[in-house]
Amino acid sequence: MFIENFQKFVLILLYGGLVLQSFVVLLNPMKVNKRANFYFSIFLFLWSCFWVLDILKICEFSPNFSLIFFVNFIQIFTPVFLFFSVAFFINPNYNFKRADVICLIVPIIYLVLLLNSENNPTIRSIADLLSISHNLPYFIIICFRIKKYQKRIETITSNTENIDLKWLMRLSLLLLFTIFITVGYELFNVFVYKMNQHLVMDLLFLGIAYSTSFQVLKQKEIYPVNQKEREELLSIEFDDEQKIERKKLIPDESFEDLKSKLIALMETDKPYLDGELNLSKLSDLLQITAHQLSYLLNNGFNENFFQFVNKYRVQYAKELLTNDSFKKFSILGIAFEAGFNSKTSFNTIFKKMTDETPSEFRKKHSNL
Repeated sequence: MFIENFQKFVLILLYGGLVLQSFVVLLNPMKVNKRANFYFSIFLFLWSCFWVLDILKICEFSPNFSLIFFVNFIQIFTPVFLFFSVAFFINPNYNFKRADVICLIVPIIYLVLLLNSENNPTIRSIADLLSISHNLPYFIIICFRIKKYQKRIETITSNTENIDLKWLMRLSLLLLFTIFITVGYELFNVFVYKMNQHLVMDLLFLGIAYSTSFQVLKQKEIYPVNQKEREELLSIEFDDEQKIERKKLIPDESFEDLKSKLIALMETDKPYLDGELNLSKLSDLLQITAHQLSYLLNNGFNENFFQFVNKYRVQYAKELLTNDSFKKFSILGIAFEAGFNSKTSFNTIFKKMTDETPSEFRKKHSNL
């Protein structure tokens, strides 16, 4: 009896939490990533629909066939809205294309199966299988796209930690994982031992749902609000991803002068100490366009923006770590002083460039 009541409590937390969170994300109190958050809020609401019939049962309400049919049908769109939410996070200027109509093919097939499943268990089983398998390609594509995006944004920003969308990749992988667990659980019920309780699965979904909502609410605006600046940075990203051959954006006679001017700017003004430095900000300081700066970095230094800026930050951090005046500074304090926004990103980038962690570097040089 206790287990049964506890499961009801978990179901209420899960369903109520998802509905509330979908409403909060829809309101978007931070006013960031507006189109992406709109689609993500619908995803959260559709996700909650997987438990709405259980909640109605707890409330001793008996839904009719039409309501059950409607709830089952709209669930098929859950991964679709997650997919388009990711598309708008990655590219806020994303426009729907004719090819996107392909997303309606499986829902239409599913609708036909549902319409013919009322008295046919076989068709119902096929519909359930389609409903589950329909999620898999979306989650895989989402992970693939975010992976490409993570590499692409290094062309325009010096700090990717708050905009790398790893939480969305983790969400997709967790949902993929829970699908396999759910299938295994149902097969166990059919062929081994019938278990009426789904408490473990509900607790797993509860944890995923609340951690996901926390992540989406703290997600910062990924691209500048200024439309012109946003479009310029996006075009640079996609040009880099597609390896498009660019015409000479800087004349040969000015190229070396601009290289020297950029190096002098980095060494004297130290713009890399700004944790929010991006391609647009640095190009303004150099008084050239963001496209020209990207061209200069790629062709003059053989580096992208992320590599170029963090090379200076790491070098400055090394100076601080060996400076007696900064001995009392913690590793986090050194990270902030050098322009990094967190200890995690500092450790990761420092080790990648030096093969040592900041702590190891400091310890080694303090013994000299």
